[in-house]
Amino acid sequence: MQYFRITYPNMVTITPSLLYAFVVFLCMAVGISGQYAKFSKLDLPQGVTGPESAAFRGIIFPEGPFTTVTDGRILKWQGPNVGFVDFAYTSPTRTKQFCDTTTDPNKGPICGRPMALSFQPTTRLLYIADAYFGLLVVGPNGGLATQLAGGFKFATGVDVDLLTGNVYFIDASLTYDIRNTTQPGFMPDSTGRFLRYNPLTRRVSVLLSGLSGGGGPAVSQDGRFVLVPELTGNRISKYWLVGPRANQAELLLGNVRNPNKIKRAGRFGEFWVAVSLGFRPPTPLITPQGVRFNSNGVVLQTVSFATQFFNKTISTVQEQNGKLYVGSRLTNFIGVYSN
Repeated sequence: MQYFRITYPNMVTITPSLLYAFVVFLCMAVGISGQYAKFSKLDLPQGVTGPESAAFRGIIFPEGPFTTVTDGRILKWQGPNVGFVDFAYTSPTRTKQFCDTTTDPNKGPICGRPMALSFQPTTRLLYIADAYFGLLVVGPNGGLATQLAGGFKFATGVDVDLLTGNVYFIDASLTYDIRNTTQPGFMPDSTGRFLRYNPLTRRVSVLLSGLSGGGGPAVSQDGRFVLVPELTGNRISKYWLVGPRANQAELLLGNVRNPNKIKRAGRFGEFWVAVSLGFRPPTPLITPQGVRFNSNGVVLQTVSFATQFFNKTISTVQEQNGKLYVGSRLTNFIGVYSN
């Protein structure tokens, strides 16, 4: 196992208790899935694009969604009368004058490009995967995030273990970054890595290497395993954390087209993954879908988002209070589907 030494900020990390995790399980188990035929939008501020993620803070009265956008900010939804407002950012060199509303990919190393979010419920800390700045964390009041682990080419996803506080994230490649993916003739490789950050030892461990593409991992509610997608490998693996198969990976779903971020679903032991059929290899028409499946790899439901996200890739499908929040780097809104 490979280790890196990481600079850790002056903040205390509290390990979540089993009691709190049990409460989370009960709250998340009440979701009821339907056909999600009703659609609405949460519009981003004028000129802002690319909501890659949708995360909520709190269980009883959840805040959000929080989302990541192209110009390097993390925004928070404050309701229909206010809309999205600034919450946090990842780059110490970012200025609003230079970065706000930019879509220039070459400004990313200066402005940042957060890709994914995950809240640690007991501490209210927000962990961030940024394409350029790696793994970061920011406190409950937002502002400039603190880098925990840097030096990665293309960090794409992050999730926190509710039981241990360990943070799992994905670096999509050792050779290309996010800017390369839209260049003519781009060819993905198989140099991605699945990693773990331990807040107690302040180290990053490489758990899996040779992954084909990025995406976002998801830790099971009971902390037994992590699901690891491979965007261009068209598969999802289960990496065991405990038990006789601990520290081993096995194939869970081997024919899922372009799986991006995985999120825990409303029912215990179930997950949503954002897929974009026809993205890699490219086809004339991309079909975005949300796929709900269980921990045994059984697909339970497929929801099409093709009408509202016509011919666009999607990045995340986040279930919250019976609704699906869908994010895409190609839109200026988060789609909300309900029954």
